[in-house]
Amino acid sequence: MARALYIHWPFCLKKCPYCDFNSHVRDGVDVALWQDALLADMAREADLAGADTLTSVFFGGGTPSLMPPALVATLLAQAERLWGFAPDIEITLEANPSSVEAANFAALASAGVNRVSLGVQALDDAALRFLGRLHGVDEALAALDVAQAHFARTSFDLIYARPHQSAEQWEAELTRALSFGTDHLSLYQLTIEAGTRFATMVREGAFTPLEDDPAADLFTLTRAITAKAGMPAYEVSNHARKGQESRHNLTYWRYQDYAGIGPGAHGRRGGVATTRHKKPENWLTAIEARGDGIAEARKLGSPEQAAEAMLMGLRLTEGLDVDAMARRFGVESVVDAGKLAFYTRQGLMWQQGATIGATEAGMSLLNALIAEVVPEALVA
Repeated sequence: MARALYIHWPFCLKKCPYCDFNSHVRDGVDVALWQDALLADMAREADLAGADTLTSVFFGGGTPSLMPPALVATLLAQAERLWGFAPDIEITLEANPSSVEAANFAALASAGVNRVSLGVQALDDAALRFLGRLHGVDEALAALDVAQAHFARTSFDLIYARPHQSAEQWEAELTRALSFGTDHLSLYQLTIEAGTRFATMVREGAFTPLEDDPAADLFTLTRAITAKAGMPAYEVSNHARKGQESRHNLTYWRYQDYAGIGPGAHGRRGGVATTRHKKPENWLTAIEARGDGIAEARKLGSPEQAAEAMLMGLRLTEGLDVDAMARRFGVESVVDAGKLAFYTRQGLMWQQGATIGATEAGMSLLNALIAEVVPEALVA
């Protein structure tokens, strides 16, 4: 019943100060050991998840572009043997835009990767230094050129709402980003996540995050500029030309099943939530002991699944069908009708028949809206 496969490569050359992902810096990586372990984890997950044809594969991290292309090819060959690939399968790999990693792009494309997501993060060298990135703007743009030459589809990330960033500065940076002709952009507001070096720096007074109101203004500006350029938001932080949305991420947001392997990877299969061991060494130990890296496989009740589906689905501009959702999970309702009506009158939500969603104004308040319109019975 897996529709998509996520493969986590947990290693980075450096831990970025804003990052709370499951990423680790190690002096060396035994590639042969990791290949065997990932293949074992994948085989076990295929046994448990069933054999539905895969529509997407996503290599995330960490920094998957540090993986040898031969390893990527081996993992894709195993996935195709275990599940089968849809004829138009989307195979995405996250990459740092360094010259060293760009040198592998041709080999990664030959291995089967047809979409790359580049962590550019900023088009300003001072901002990149602040964000702890190892590349500069010129190197990033050179890597972008190489990526566009080798992959059918290219996306890149930018982080905005940085300290002291003005609307004029962000408009110029985003306009430049749109000029490069990619079909997809992921545009994230800088958030200070607990446990990161940025959280420590803010606590110690090293810098002050951009205040909420200016950050909200930049969010609104972002959506207006991208829409005008023909790359509207289809999710809170993701923008694409029509038909170029990330199919893998749509699997998550539409609450479809996916398998997740590698350290810290999450998955959903038939109402079971799976989590792999986060620390690479613990994951390897689990593989050696019993053939998979699963730390927990928990059966989700129908109300919890419905709440998760609402949490994910309302992130999408397309919204979701609440009647279909209620039938799918066998619950009376997935939305508080009174609160939905109230927030619709306020211009923060919309409703067309059984389909509901957040308006442009509502998207900037989405977390608060979800907490209001999802019935307490689902989240209790």
